[in-house]
Amino acid sequence: MLTKIAELLEEVKNYPINSAEALKDFHLKYLSKKGEISNLMPFIKEVAPEDRKTFGQKINELKNFAEDKFKNAQTEQEQAADAGAAAEFDLTLPIIPNELGTVHPLTLTRQRIIEIFERIGFNVEDGPEIEDDWHNFTALNFPPNHPAREMQDTFFIEKNPDILLRTHTSNVQIRLMERQKPPIRAIMPGRVFRNEAITARAHCIFHQVEGLYVDENVSLVDLKQTLFHFAKEMFGKDTKIRFRSSFFPFTEVSAEVDISCFICKGKGCNVCKQTGWVEILGCGMVDPNVLESCGIDSNRYTGFAFGMGIERIAMLKYNIRDLRLFTENDVRFLRQFANVV
Repeated sequence: MLTKIAELLEEVKNYPINSAEALKDFHLKYLSKKGEISNLMPFIKEVAPEDRKTFGQKINELKNFAEDKFKNAQTEQEQAADAGAAAEFDLTLPIIPNELGTVHPLTLTRQRIIEIFERIGFNVEDGPEIEDDWHNFTALNFPPNHPAREMQDTFFIEKNPDILLRTHTSNVQIRLMERQKPPIRAIMPGRVFRNEAITARAHCIFHQVEGLYVDENVSLVDLKQTLFHFAKEMFGKDTKIRFRSSFFPFTEVSAEVDISCFICKGKGCNVCKQTGWVEILGCGMVDPNVLESCGIDSNRYTGFAFGMGIERIAMLKYNIRDLRLFTENDVRFLRQFANVV
């Protein structure tokens, strides 16, 4: 039997393992439960008692040698496979592009508006979206019977006292004037809420940027020059601006502002409804009652305010015809702004 073990050892040593198939065959032939080495075990009982220890040691040596050869061959084949895969990989190929998301067009527009006004000295202020009647209506000179105070126009959370979702960011103007004395120069971007049906031109949730400048000797000329500068920076140097008389409870005088249509250059098109002008915002000189409500001496200080819808500006700047596109999360629409700066 020792001769049989020696023959198997020589056979294992000389067995060629040059492929994955040969490695598998080697394991089946020598190391499996029905392999050549396992088949030697039953012969122990036929060996003389004094030789059984030596016989067992020889079998273990044979088994250990076969297992080591199997493991070494397996490792070599795995390393060769890895080296082959690495050799097939072309390091000169371009990397797989990592597609990132893009900035939403409303965010792009908001950032641009803020940038324009910050360059001429306006700070950015923020305030609560859930507001009380005083900061949203009363301090802004809204009369008790004004339609905006009705539930068909405003989302009320509580009554007596009135707690509501703000209908404009003018509430931030009031809070700013209450805690800070002039000079004040700030813009107030934010989300606002109105009880309106959702259409291509209106939404119950939208965004505004309002501005406020209060100081000594602030005049309508300052307001006009500020908005003239904004229009040229936002829509181009050839943009013209005009003021139309209007009415707002919190300003006197009040005006609405139009710019020359940057699509048809004032000649008339479907965007401007053949007029050559498109409306962008409302503005006016701050009503003295509003200043006095916030503890500011209206005999010493004057100011102007303005407000615009971010959606409105974005629709004009990017020629978007349906307001609902901003909130539908359609990636086909959003991808158009991937390279917009």
